[in-house]
Amino acid sequence: MIEQTASSFRINSILDASNDIKLSNEAFEKWRQYIYSNCGIYFQDNKKYLLESRLQKRIKFLGLDSFDQYLFHVQKQNGNKDEQKYLYEAITINETFFFRNQPQLEALISKVIPELIAHKNKTGNKTIRIWSAASSSGEEAYSVAMIIDDLIKPMYPGYNFEIIGTDLSQAVINTAKSGLYKEYSVRQTPSYYLKKYFRITNNSYQISENILNMVKFKILNLYDDLAMKAMINYDIIFCANVLIYFDMKSKMKVVSHLYNSLNQKGYLFIGYSETLHGISKAFLVISFPKTIGYKKE
Repeated sequence: MIEQTASSFRINSILDASNDIKLSNEAFEKWRQYIYSNCGIYFQDNKKYLLESRLQKRIKFLGLDSFDQYLFHVQKQNGNKDEQKYLYEAITINETFFFRNQPQLEALISKVIPELIAHKNKTGNKTIRIWSAASSSGEEAYSVAMIIDDLIKPMYPGYNFEIIGTDLSQAVINTAKSGLYKEYSVRQTPSYYLKKYFRITNNSYQISENILNMVKFKILNLYDDLAMKAMINYDIIFCANVLIYFDMKSKMKVVSHLYNSLNQKGYLFIGYSETLHGISKAFLVISFPKTIGYKKE
C-alpha cells in the first residue's frame, strides 16, 4: 500500500509538472519590462526559467490560465498594490541570519560609531540613525540592535540610537515585526546573545522586548524616487545583496538614492561580493579588517 501510494504521488507530481503553463519569450519580455520599470530588478535571458517557476505558483493560486492574464491582474486599476506585494515576494530571495556579516559589525563597534560620535560631539547632535535597507526578516537590524545595546550604549549613555529596517516584501516585514525565528536564523548567534536576548518557545526563538522595541520596520522600494526622498539623515546604511538584482542603470540610481540618504561622514556597507566600482565615485572607500565601507565626505 505504501509503495503504491508513493508511486501514485510520483505520478501525480509528474502530471502536475506537465500541466504547468509555460512562459513564452513574448510574455517573458513583457514581464521583464514591467518588473524592471517598477522596482529596477532585471531578469537576464538565462533567468527566464527562474521567473517562470516563481510566477507559476501565484498563477495557480489565483486560478488564472496564463502569464498574460496574471500581468493584466497585476496591472489593472493603475497597479494592483495588493498583488504587487505578492509579486515582489515571489521574485526576491530573502535568505539571511543573525550576525551574518561579522566583519562589518566589528567595524561598526571599533571604528564607525566611535568616529561618528566624535563628529557629533562637535555639533551637539546626540542621535545615531542606522538603516538596514534590505532587512528581509529583520536579522541584520536586530543584530545591530543587540550589539548597540550590549556594547555601545554603556560606553555612550547620552546617545540615542534609531534603527529602521526596510524591505520590498510584506511577508518578511511581518516576520521581522514579530521577532520570532527558527533555529536556522540563529545558527551563528553567539551563545551569550542567545541567552541574553532570546526566549526559546516551541523550538522557536523569540527576541526580547527591549531589542524588539529598538527597531522599526516598514515596506520600501529602493527604486521609488518619491519614497526615497523621505529616507534622509542616516548615519549608517547597510544594503547587502541588493545590487546583484539590478543592471548598471538601476544600480547607479539606487546607489545615488542611498548617497542622498546619508549624512556627511556617514557610511554605506554593501554585500561582501558587491562593489561600487564603476557605479559611483561619490564615496570614499575605507578599508577595515576583512571588509570595506563607503564613506560620504
